[in-house]
Amino acid sequence: MSELKYDLVVLGGGAGAFAAITEASERGLSTAIVNTGLPLGGTCVNVGCVPSKHLLAVAESADVPRSNPFEAVEYDADQPHVDWETAIEEKDRLVASLREQNYVSVADHYEADVYEGFGQFVDETTIEVVQGRDEGAQLHGQKVLVATGSSPDIAPIDGIEEIDYETSETILERHELPESIVVIGGGYVGCEWSQILSRMGVEVTLLQRSSYVLSGMWEGLGRDLQSHLRDEGINVITEATPDEVTTNEDGEVVVRASVASANRRFTASDLFVATGVKPNTEGIGLDVAGVETDERGAVVVNDYFQTSNPDVYAAGDCIGEPMLETVAAKEGNHAVKNAFGSGELRSPDRSSGQSPREDSEGKTIDYDAVPMVVYTSPEVASVGITEPEYIDQHGTCTCRTVEMKDVPKAKAVEDIRGLVQVVKHHETDEIVGVHMVGPRAADMISEATLAVKFGLTVDDIIDTIHPFPAFSEAFKHACQAFRRDTSKMSCCVE
Repeated sequence: MSELKYDLVVLGGGAGAFAAITEASERGLSTAIVNTGLPLGGTCVNVGCVPSKHLLAVAESADVPRSNPFEAVEYDADQPHVDWETAIEEKDRLVASLREQNYVSVADHYEADVYEGFGQFVDETTIEVVQGRDEGAQLHGQKVLVATGSSPDIAPIDGIEEIDYETSETILERHELPESIVVIGGGYVGCEWSQILSRMGVEVTLLQRSSYVLSGMWEGLGRDLQSHLRDEGINVITEATPDEVTTNEDGEVVVRASVASANRRFTASDLFVATGVKPNTEGIGLDVAGVETDERGAVVVNDYFQTSNPDVYAAGDCIGEPMLETVAAKEGNHAVKNAFGSGELRSPDRSSGQSPREDSEGKTIDYDAVPMVVYTSPEVASVGITEPEYIDQHGTCTCRTVEMKDVPKAKAVEDIRGLVQVVKHHETDEIVGVHMVGPRAADMISEATLAVKFGLTVDDIIDTIHPFPAFSEAFKHACQAFRRDTSKMSCCVE
């Protein structure tokens, strides 16, 4: 097949890719996508945000009778039955619908040619489809964007290669529930899936290496969430390092782990591994293109998403943290703006802080103002710097924490789980971090994100009238805690 030429060739078919082709189309550029790996749409729509949040909602509905706080509402003694196979079929229909509406039709609208198959660089700016439906196609781009995403990373535990186990991707293809399961890893994937399965009636044991779940976030969030998970019946074991995985004579999975100073064994019908994710960069010919990667395999980019090859850019999970769908989209958009601005960019060192040449667009992202959310119940959300990080930088910290039990809306609906902490600059009073656990935390974090992004002070939030009663008042209360004793405050005091 002869070489096909485009202004932009994108290796990958997820959020970063579609943000890129959208921006490129608006500039009148010709585009092609080589969709490597998952179906069009990437992780979020196929095996990430959409299916997991759908199943979290199913699980929450199943849990309503057990968690109902109102004496006026009664249920039968029997717990509800959840048809897992029906839930998976509903998930499949949702995913297929969103993939068609938000990705397939969008690619068609923007006249992007889509090639299905595994793509590899064969020179500095040419991608060849080496296997799959469009095997043999060679696509040359004036610029190339690598947006290949990420996939589950399996920790090197003795015996793991001889054991059948589930991941956040494989479990979405399973049509029957396990009787019991050991989940290795207490990050957001492990916590969300532990709650989904537990609320579906599965006996769940969650093993976490550190002393609290969500160890990548502020400790107060992880400790608060794990208490709620335990209250629901999930067996959360912290300071647990898995040493070996085997099966017993009954075919059950046996996980031998070091827990604190003791050796313990955990047995279940199934195993779920949630030990992180890795960039999808292996075997795509980055060395041929002269594109550098780091020790984890992530593509090294500068502040403007340009790689060590000046004609190749990268965006999304394949460049490392934060691995979020919304961030991937923003990075893909900015990469196209930078690649097709009126000039070239400098330096492949992402942390260099160097400015682009004056004739380029120079679009960057302030990662300190990117919110993180875990969609458990209660939800967990965070943006900006944490208390320990601030102390490391400044030797002091001015922080205030309020509990949801003191928020009128939480009292009204009898869901008082959670807390909100605000970290402010000790001299300027600007809000530099907000961290929360609670109902609607995913919605509440947006106001906090704006505060961090635009340098709002605690008084700016206090002076803003909030709806009453609302969970979002918790953020305002945490700001008011810098100015008064909130335990002796009427509901609507300003």
